[in-house]
Amino acid sequence: MQIVIIGGGKLGISLAQHLVDEGHNVTMIDRSETVVQKSMDTMDAMFIHGSGVSADTLKEADIQHTDIVIAATMSDEVNMLSCLTAKRLGAQYTIARIRDPEYLNTLSFLQKELSIDYAINPERATAREISRMLRFPFAGSIETFARGRVEMVDFRAAEDDPVVGIPMKEMYKKNKQLPQVLFCAVERDGDIIIPKGDFIIRAGDRVHVVSDVETITRFFSALGKGMSTIRSVMVMGGSRIAFYLVSMLVRMKMKVSIIEVKKDKARRLADSLPGATIIEGDGTDQELLESEGLADTHAFITLSDRDEENLMAGFYAAQRGVKKVIVKSSRDTYSGIMHNMGLDSIISTKTIACNDILRVVRSRSSRANAAVERMYRLMNGQAEALEFIAQAGDKYIHVQLKDLKVIPDALIAVIVREGQVKVPFGNDTIEVGDYVVVISRKAGLSALGQVFR
Repeated sequence: MQIVIIGGGKLGISLAQHLVDEGHNVTMIDRSETVVQKSMDTMDAMFIHGSGVSADTLKEADIQHTDIVIAATMSDEVNMLSCLTAKRLGAQYTIARIRDPEYLNTLSFLQKELSIDYAINPERATAREISRMLRFPFAGSIETFARGRVEMVDFRAAEDDPVVGIPMKEMYKKNKQLPQVLFCAVERDGDIIIPKGDFIIRAGDRVHVVSDVETITRFFSALGKGMSTIRSVMVMGGSRIAFYLVSMLVRMKMKVSIIEVKKDKARRLADSLPGATIIEGDGTDQELLESEGLADTHAFITLSDRDEENLMAGFYAAQRGVKKVIVKSSRDTYSGIMHNMGLDSIISTKTIACNDILRVVRSRSSRANAAVERMYRLMNGQAEALEFIAQAGDKYIHVQLKDLKVIPDALIAVIVREGQVKVPFGNDTIEVGDYVVVISRKAGLSALGQVFR
């Protein structure tokens, strides 16, 4: 596909690299000549120095033959106007990053009037992700499929967990009381493994399991990792993510405080979030954290603009015994360091936005009725969890799974049929209309048929 990306920031560069790797023809437009020159040396794409609002610049990018335009500059207004101009010049489909809370209530109107086909708010999506993570304090992340019926949760295996030290094929024979979930991926020593029957979980592994919501809740209760009630939350940094998140948590009747170092921003937050406590101060100041009751707080979330400050504050909170610590990081290289420091819940706004846009691109590049419904990238993109809807006429319909040849390092994790969630075995089949969740180490899958050889 022909794809034009407007804006060479962290999100734009990350998207461009993923799309190039998946075989698309990518053109990037940025107003910074330095960004253009630097990117030209590292990526097999076309780069244009100019403004995405300029008709001349868009024509230079061959906009009239472009399948998708992604406007991801730092300015919501530039993104919206770029999409409108691109659409008027012949672009097929437009995606705009729109982040300002002021546009939230009028977003549908703006999309219609400005010819924006898909709008993404990474900060609001990140806030929703964090609110889900607070449900299971021990979990690193929680992903949902099949309209919320299926969840994939990851956890750190402990020495005394009954799932440790037993081959997968023996797991439920030796633990008959354990609700059956699918162990779909294991992170170990910087690598991700799709486990087979003879695989053995070790203490320290990060294990991803998937099943319906009720079963997965009972599974963790059986492990002694049941849901803990989070009633008090402390947030470091008064960012847009913090605004969206605290708005959600206040509605959930949680006690929430925000620590913000900038006086003007703290005052604005106090005016817009009357249900929260706003503290003006440095969130990395240990004395301030202690005086504000860090040790008695159920969850501590770092949302400042500096990864280093988030890392150190999160590590201190974990050392002080806070039940749930969530750290925002914009750098993939930091994730290994954070995991080694015991910080398992890491959130990346860039990754969330990138995954959402990649899903839309794949849905446009495949048959509309066989496209990726949801997509999550695991461990910096080493594997993907994808959701598809099975369609009539596809070769795998009504064929037992044991007779289908699945591509290497892929796994049919869950089938949802008429609202019933099933962990599939060899005699099971995929039928028309089924939601099918797939875990794969192969990137770029855009249709369920590609999972089978």
